[in-house]
Amino acid sequence: MTTLNALVAVCLAYVLFLFVIAFVAERRAMEGRVRWLRSPLVYTLSLSIYCTAWTFYGAVGAAARTGLEYVTIYLGPSLVMLGWWWGVRKLVRIGRSQRVTSIADLVSARYGKSNTLAILVTILAVVGTTPYIALQLQSVTLSFAVFSEGGQALDPRPGPENTTAFWVAVGLGLFTVIFGTRNLDANERHNGVVMAIAVEAVVKLIALLSVGIFVVWGLSGGLAATLERIDASELGQWSVDGGRWAGITFLSAAAFLCLPRIFQVLVVEASDESHLRVASWAFPAYLLLMSLFVVPIAVVGLDLLPPGANPDLFVLTVPLDQGQEGLAALSFLGGFSSATSMVIVAAIALSTMVSNHIVMPVWLRLTGSGASVSGDVRHVVLTARRLSIAGVVMLGYLYYSLSGGGSALATIGLVSFAGVAQVLPAMLGGIFWRGATRVGALAGLVAGFSIWVYTLFLPSIGGAGVLSAAVLEAGPWGMGWLRPQALFGIEGIDPLLHAILWSMSFNAGIFFVASVASFPTPLERLQGAQFVNVFQHSPGPRSWIGGVAQTEDLMIMAQRILGARDAMALFRREARRQGVRGDLPEPTPEFLGALERELAGSVGAATAHAMVGQIVGGMSVSVEDLMAVADESAQLMEYSARLEAQSEELALTASQLRDANRKLTRLSVQKDAFLSQISHELRTPMTSIRAFSEILRDSETLPAEERSRFASIIHDEAVRLTRLLDDLLDLSVLENGQVNLNLREGRLSEVLDRAVAAASIGPGGIELRRDRRAEDAVWLNTDLDRLAQVFINLVSNADKYCEAAHPVLQIRVAREPGRVTVDFVDNGPGISAEARDTIFEKFSRIAEQKAGGAGLGLAICRQIMTRLGGGISYLPGQGGTAFRVELAQEAALAAQ
Repeated sequence: MTTLNALVAVCLAYVLFLFVIAFVAERRAMEGRVRWLRSPLVYTLSLSIYCTAWTFYGAVGAAARTGLEYVTIYLGPSLVMLGWWWGVRKLVRIGRSQRVTSIADLVSARYGKSNTLAILVTILAVVGTTPYIALQLQSVTLSFAVFSEGGQALDPRPGPENTTAFWVAVGLGLFTVIFGTRNLDANERHNGVVMAIAVEAVVKLIALLSVGIFVVWGLSGGLAATLERIDASELGQWSVDGGRWAGITFLSAAAFLCLPRIFQVLVVEASDESHLRVASWAFPAYLLLMSLFVVPIAVVGLDLLPPGANPDLFVLTVPLDQGQEGLAALSFLGGFSSATSMVIVAAIALSTMVSNHIVMPVWLRLTGSGASVSGDVRHVVLTARRLSIAGVVMLGYLYYSLSGGGSALATIGLVSFAGVAQVLPAMLGGIFWRGATRVGALAGLVAGFSIWVYTLFLPSIGGAGVLSAAVLEAGPWGMGWLRPQALFGIEGIDPLLHAILWSMSFNAGIFFVASVASFPTPLERLQGAQFVNVFQHSPGPRSWIGGVAQTEDLMIMAQRILGARDAMALFRREARRQGVRGDLPEPTPEFLGALERELAGSVGAATAHAMVGQIVGGMSVSVEDLMAVADESAQLMEYSARLEAQSEELALTASQLRDANRKLTRLSVQKDAFLSQISHELRTPMTSIRAFSEILRDSETLPAEERSRFASIIHDEAVRLTRLLDDLLDLSVLENGQVNLNLREGRLSEVLDRAVAAASIGPGGIELRRDRRAEDAVWLNTDLDRLAQVFINLVSNADKYCEAAHPVLQIRVAREPGRVTVDFVDNGPGISAEARDTIFEKFSRIAEQKAGGAGLGLAICRQIMTRLGGGISYLPGQGGTAFRVELAQEAALAAQ
């Protein structure tokens, strides 16, 4: 017979083996070798955390007591993974995009980062998981008792003489602290723990299959004989209670989504959502294997073992009864693995929730002066998590002690399932309904949680004096309609179904009514859009504005949470991205959002939001105007999109009409100015010519010198008049297309030389800067005279209108595919934006403050370049007035 000391030694060796597995996995993860650690196989096996001691031991006990009803425990998760894996994928996507650390963090983030809601979910999760931890401690205690009593132990009650459960709780707490709090970032994978869970999944599956194979082929004589034995027993009678089957199937499916430990491995530890494609069929297959031999073991146990033997322990007692101590030890390790893996992951998940949503907000409130005050936040968070792990495990031990440890394992598990399932309406409503509000979620959770505590949780520990027998039978103060297991006078319903019916009905109903009656805050609506439409947009939910953030304070805060090395790396990367020298980037809204998401992985979304808000001084960007135009349904959103498109089109048309109207108005004003100017320009030379010609005619004694000067004036005014008339005629001819081009070849540099010479730049005039090599390399085949006329106008305008202290005109030549460009860029003030769209129109003048021509020069240039197959345009952003002349490829020959 295996002694108790030998069993303890086996357990210690097994725990040491798990330590080694976890340690090696952590080291490989730190070295970046995570291929196997983050494979679909490991992810699927980690989901086996669902199969605790309840399913390893309790499924056989449930089958012995209620027949095939145990199947519902496996049916719910299988339906979720097979038929609703796209919903699970949505949860995983939300978890990665929002850096969710727990189910409380998910609900909090959805409803406007409400820490009140996170605290409520955390309390519910702790209370709801406590019976489940007690179940694991009870299963381990029972299994130890089986070996210590020679295989004939019944249900040992906890007491001073039985300290097994206490020491098991202490050991599990130490293991969880060591490998569950190595990384502060709860959003990072706990690679060591996950790998240890995957190994334990294989161990418990092999153990259960081994016992099943031994029972079927070792004791019953094969598969056919086993089936005959089942048919002859009471378990072979097909009896289905439709209400309980439906209720427990729903409960197991809801618990699979809401249990903190399942959420931890399903969402938080997920490294790639594509792994769900494998897990969607592989995990149901794993559950099938785990349930394959449950009925044969139960039937054989009832036949072979004496009356009164605990059916929850048939997996152990049947091999022991047949002298198979090695198989019994393997079975013990399978049950031990089932219990320990659940306690470890549940403690990690719950400790993260407690530290992020209870301890950290209290710490921030006590510090008072903000997130950058003296004190090591990293140390506070790690200490809080370690103490929370110890507290959670000890709560399970306390429940085990108060409840007496005599309930069937499956019954205890269902109590826990019903408690955590209260999160389901708020969670599903949050990811599928944008109208769900924080008020509705709070009201629904409080109602459902209260009814569960009153109708199921307290009666489950009634033996400890929490609820007296009189209250259970007659109701509080004798009010029978308030009896915990017969609310509102409805009797005859199974206590579990009774609790599920009332708690979930009130929860979902109040959640819906309160959400419809209340109005979500702008941040809630924005978060709702991010969650509901997560596949359309998965970025951070908002930006930060307002307040003046000091980057040094942000750095101090980040160092205390992330650690000095990680915080410096984060700030240095952002500084390089911004192009800022040093390690302190600008506190832009984008950086503040990224910093908040990084901190959320360590302290939770709600706490990270509060900490950044304390330093920034303002909270998140107001989105009232943005969300006011957002619709609440796809149909309204589509209609709004159509209206928006039409509005944009109308706005564009209106803008174009306004621009055209302004342009026409300016042209009209310029036309009037032109008529006034042209009349002045024509009258001035005519007046001078007339006046001085009359002087010459009437003055016979005028000195020769005066006669020569007056004649020169008459000549100059006549030339001026001729030039003005030539411009008018040129423009008319060019616009009417009556111009004849004189095509010939020549160098570009020669055309520019002629233009510069004709512009007559005097002493003190504008300085010209040219690249003769580039100019000489371009040969032209065009109307060189007309092209020179364009260049003359541009050089003359620069000389006349450049108002720099030292005016400079750069002439830049460039060859591009299909064209040659010649840029004329001066260092003056440039042309105002509102005047640029009319500078090439008739009657337009570049600078009204200076005397000049009639505003025809650039209009003529445009017409010339159009006839030459090129173009002329204004170049903005060059630091002064800049024009570009483009010559088509056929006008520019190859360099000779």
